[in-house]
Amino acid sequence: MDQAARRKVLTRLKRIAGQVEGIQRMVEADRYCVDVLNQIAAVEAALDRVGHLLLASHVETCVASAIESGKPRERKKKLDELMDVFSRFGRVRP
Repeated sequence: MDQAARRKVLTRLKRIAGQVEGIQRMVEADRYCVDVLNQIAAVEAALDRVGHLLLASHVETCVASAIESGKPRERKKKLDELMDVFSRFGRVRP
């Protein structure tokens, strides 16, 4: 992952950590459940966006490098790994 992408991901993760701490304080303060649930949904959406950033970075760097390497075994490994990530990352939560 390049430095710019790493900074962007870390910034977002720090913001998410702050949101989670805020949710904890809301629960401790016995805030209205729907308000807490709304904040949880916001954190989930933020994590999804971070996941998309990481996935894009992975495709642009690791997967692209494997494809350009001309090594069939490495290319297959990275593509299989990518398909596995797509299958797990693309699942819809209940």
